[in-house]
Amino acid sequence: MTPTELPRDAAVARARSTSRLRRAAARYWPGPTAGALAAAAAIAASELVAGLVRGAPSLVTAIGSLVIGLQPPGAKEIFVSLFGTDDKLVLSVLVVLVALVVAGVAGSLAVRRWRRGAAVFVAFGGVALVAALRDPLAAPALAAANATLAAGVGLAVLHWLIGLAATRTAMPGTRRGARPGVMRAEMPDWERRRFLIASAGTLGGAVVVGSLGRVLVEAQHPTGVVSTSRLPTALRPVQPLDADQALATPGLTPIAVPNDRFYRIDTALLVPQVDVATWKLEVKGLVDRPFTLTYDELLSLPLIEQYVTIACVSNRVGGALVGNALWTGVRLKDLLEMAGVQPGATQIVGRSVDRFTVGFPTSWATAPGREPMVAVGMNRDLLPAEHGYPARLVVPGLYGYVSATKWLSSIELTTREAVDGYWIPLGWAKDAPILTQSRIDVPRHDAAIAAGPVEVAGLAWAPDRGIARVEVRFDDGPWQEARMSRPISNATWVQWQADWTASAGRHAIEVRSTDGLGDVQTAEPSDPAPDGARGHHRISVTAS
Repeated sequence: MTPTELPRDAAVARARSTSRLRRAAARYWPGPTAGALAAAAAIAASELVAGLVRGAPSLVTAIGSLVIGLQPPGAKEIFVSLFGTDDKLVLSVLVVLVALVVAGVAGSLAVRRWRRGAAVFVAFGGVALVAALRDPLAAPALAAANATLAAGVGLAVLHWLIGLAATRTAMPGTRRGARPGVMRAEMPDWERRRFLIASAGTLGGAVVVGSLGRVLVEAQHPTGVVSTSRLPTALRPVQPLDADQALATPGLTPIAVPNDRFYRIDTALLVPQVDVATWKLEVKGLVDRPFTLTYDELLSLPLIEQYVTIACVSNRVGGALVGNALWTGVRLKDLLEMAGVQPGATQIVGRSVDRFTVGFPTSWATAPGREPMVAVGMNRDLLPAEHGYPARLVVPGLYGYVSATKWLSSIELTTREAVDGYWIPLGWAKDAPILTQSRIDVPRHDAAIAAGPVEVAGLAWAPDRGIARVEVRFDDGPWQEARMSRPISNATWVQWQADWTASAGRHAIEVRSTDGLGDVQTAEPSDPAPDGARGHHRISVTAS
C-alpha cells in the first residue's frame, strides 16, 4: 500500500462513520423532538386557559407548588442561598424543563409503541391534575378541565408530529398491532423538511401562546397595591423621625425600606389575589368568644403604627433578607382580648388563604412591651399584594417563618403540641427569635476604594431587644465603637457609621453588635438552618 492510500482509506472510514451517525440520528431524534414540542404545546395551551379564565390554575405554578409542598428538609436553604429572591422563577423554569425532558422520553417511546408514549403524557397530566386540585384558590372543575385540555393537546400534537416523521407502512419485522408508521432508519429529505417545518411552527406557536398566557396569568396576580381603598388614620400615629434617627451615608440602606425594595420570601409562586368583598378573618380555637371580621370591620378597629424590623431565617450573615418598615394595623392583643383566650392556649397559629401556617407562643404575643399586630398597611400605604394584602401578621422579634403570615385568613388559639407550622416538619426550629446581627453596606465587598478617609457604614438589629453598641475593626486590629443612629425602638434596626483612613493595599473590615440585653454577637459561624445564621459580617476591599 502506498503512503498516499492511507489517508484515502482513513477518509473513507471517517465518511462511513459519519454516515452511520447521521442515520442513527435521523432514526432517533424525531421522537424526542416531537415529545418535547408536544409538551411545549400542552403547557402553552394550559397557560393561555389559566390567563383567560379566572379560577383556572396555571399548571406550571400548580406543579411548582406541589414540589414546594413535598420538598425535603434543607431544600429551602439551598435554593434561597443559590438564587435568593429569584428562587420562584428558577423553580418554574425547572418545572418546564423537566416536563420537556419527560415528554422527550415519551416521544421516543411513542415512536416504537404509541400506547407507552401516550401513557407517559396521560400520567404527567394526572400529576398536573393532582397539583391543580391542591390549589385552594382554584375552581376544582376548571382545574380538572385545564389538566385534561393540556393532556389532550399534548397527545394530539405528539400524534401529528410522529405521523409526519414516519413512513406510511410498517417496516419488515414490525410486530403486528404496533402503531402504523414506524420510522425508517433514515428519512428522505422531503419528509425531514416537512417534519422540521412542522416542528418549527409548533415551537413558534407554543412560545407565542405560552408567553401570552403567562402575561395574562401574571396580570391576574399583580404585585403592589391592588385596592382603591384608603388606609384609615392610625389612632396613635408615629411622629416623623428626628434627624439623629437616620444617617445620610451614601449607599447605606434607608432606615425604612420602600415597599418595592422590601425583600419577599414565601411559598407562593404567584401572589394570591384576595377578594376583600368575600374575605374574612376568623379568630377561633381555644377562645371563649370566636368571631370573624370582614375587611371593613377590621379597618374600623383602632389602628396603631409602629416601625418593626422583620427578617427571614434563611438570611445569611451580611444578607439582604431583612427589612424595616412602618406598619399600620390592629393590635393582636386587642383581638385576643375580644376572643377571650382560654388558659390552655399556649400557641397562636396563623393561616394564610393558600394554607400556609405559622405558629408562635401565646406568651410571646402577650408579653408586656411587645406589640404584635395584624397589619393592613406598610409605610403608610395599603399592604402591597406581594406583602400580604389584605392583612398579615407582624410579630416583633420572631423570624418570619414562625410568625409573619401573609394573606391572613385565620388566627387559631391552640396548644404548642397540637400544630406544627409549615416549616417545622422540614427541620426548622419551632422557637425562632431573631438573632443579634449586623451588616456592612458601605463599602461593598471586593470594592476598589481610594486610599485615605473612608466612610464605613451598615445596619445592626436585634428585635425586640434593641442594639446597644456596634463595633468595627480593620485588618483584625482592635475593636472600635461606631456611631449609631438613635434607635427608633427596640423592635427596629439601627444604622451605624465609622470613619477609617485606608492605606494602599488589601484590607479586611469586620463588624459586630451588642444587643440591649448585653449579649455580644457571636463570631462562631453557623448555617441558617435550623434557627438562623451566626457569625460576623466580614468584607475585603482594595485601596489605591
